[in-house]
Amino acid sequence: MQVIKEIKKIDYPEPVITIGNFDGVHIGHQKIFDYIKRKAKQIQGASVVITFNPHPIKVLYKEHPLKLITTNEDKIKLIAQCGVDLVISIPFTQKFAQIEPEDFVKNILVDNLNAKWIVIGYDYKFGKGRKGDRELLTKLGKIYGFRVTVLKAYKKNGKILSSTAVRNALFEGNIKEASQFLGRAYHIDGEVIKGAGRGSSILGYPTANIVPKQEIIPKEGVYAVKVTIPFLNNKNSDSYKTLKGVANIGNNPTFGNININYEVHILDFKENLLGKTVRVHFIERLRDEKRFISPEELKYNIARDIEVAEKIFKKDRTKLFLDF
Repeated sequence: MQVIKEIKKIDYPEPVITIGNFDGVHIGHQKIFDYIKRKAKQIQGASVVITFNPHPIKVLYKEHPLKLITTNEDKIKLIAQCGVDLVISIPFTQKFAQIEPEDFVKNILVDNLNAKWIVIGYDYKFGKGRKGDRELLTKLGKIYGFRVTVLKAYKKNGKILSSTAVRNALFEGNIKEASQFLGRAYHIDGEVIKGAGRGSSILGYPTANIVPKQEIIPKEGVYAVKVTIPFLNNKNSDSYKTLKGVANIGNNPTFGNININYEVHILDFKENLLGKTVRVHFIERLRDEKRFISPEELKYNIARDIEVAEKIFKKDRTKLFLDF
């Protein structure tokens, strides 16, 4: 798959194009990509995905509390895994936002990309002030000679599958639903930093404390997770291994902390990860974070959490995103 990070003429035959932000690259997005691949094959063309970086809301409404599911880097990798031919990641700026819908279609989709087929979602809007819609796009298609397909909303669990639905599931700690919507486990990446050291010295369960890169962190609580880490015995290796673990998101109320911490105990693992980047895949939420009357009671409950997590791992078949 080729990735282009600018608007320019492309030399691809009969492009079948879809356009969107595609945050999370959830199952609904994946079905759109499958559709454009099928159409491209039918007309002996190329499947093309147009997306934007940063997300338009981040540029147009800087005070908006939008939190993204994926980093842009992960978004591109996930789209690549879907097997499309080309991704065009357009830099979204205030200037770009002023392009009229008709100009976007003629100057970019037609003149630069030579669009032959455009596939959009049922609620797609485009151009300055989001004035462009499927009716306008269909009208312009008749003028410039491209076809338009509008796909219906995809539902799962009785809900319209959208990036907002994924965000809500994560904020609620509904990890199973988020995984069903994404088609994989939600993950956060983070560098391991030095913590308070209580996990090993007081509780007997050493933890890796991380600083997450992602904007969305699941609801505070305790989770069964799988942790992907680099092989530590080969500095030149790009290989990784994935181990089981239990993660805690919260302020460790037993010890009277105020700040939110992100820490994970990796089962049967004792190597030093300080300074390394790890990926934490959330498999299932175990419980709320609680304040225990003593470190001993906390230690007992951690042991129980591990027992429950082990049972979950035996049955778990959740797909993981392993492309670092």
